[in-house]
Amino acid sequence: QVQMVESGGGLVQPGGSLRLSCAATGPITRINHMAWYRQAPGNQRELVAMITSGSTNYADSVKGRFTIAVDSTKKTVYLQMNSLKPEDTAVYYCNTSPVFYSWGQGTQVTVSS
Repeated sequence: QVQMVESGGGLVQPGGSLRLSCAATGPITRINHMAWYRQAPGNQRELVAMITSGSTNYADSVKGRFTIAVDSTKKTVYLQMNSLKPEDTAVYYCNTSPVFYSWGQGTQVTVSS
């Protein structure tokens, strides 16, 4: 059974940076079709960034600030987040794109002064 374990979140001031990691455990077969999603309180979960066979795509709200990368040998997906804004505050999750596996617990990112 595949599980996603997200980490790296925390409290950061506006303009700061964080690097999220997502380690996939189990027999994952879609490590090259991964994405980061986020869900803010009261909002639906939204796709933030995706990587498919090396090609990346980003939501307009994070384009130029976030970078997604995958290390298939480690079955780990990363999200480098720079120039963070208060509106980036959310719980961040990883999964395939489209979603195929169960959701992990996510990692909380809070951007506040």
